[in-house]
Amino acid sequence: MNDQTVKTESPGQRIVLIALVVMLAITLAVFGIRQLYKSDPYIKEVLSRSGDAVQGHAIFQMNCAGCHGLMADGKVGPSLKGVSTRKSRTRLIDQVISGKTPPMPQFQPSPQEMADVLSYLKSL
Repeated sequence: MNDQTVKTESPGQRIVLIALVVMLAITLAVFGIRQLYKSDPYIKEVLSRSGDAVQGHAIFQMNCAGCHGLMADGKVGPSLKGVSTRKSRTRLIDQVISGKTPPMPQFQPSPQEMADVLSYLKSL
């Protein structure tokens, strides 16, 4: 007679296991994205610079206000009030330069201009 014990997981154990796997996947994805951003020369250059919020405001007015509003309070694009508390500087850079969120166009400011825009966004 073959004496094998079959172990079954309870539904609670299964949920915990799934949650751990999901958390691990998210952690690895975030770490991978951060590593990618850290290796991007443009992003590294932007993050190494100090921005000027006054210059950033002028750049915003010329390039972004048409969709985000003169006061960055939303129009076609969303309000950007408090955006720097919701998104990291790296994510903001990616948002601006990628064009991944239509109808926002891809925009490639110089590293100093991007640093200036980040300073302006932080001031909102």
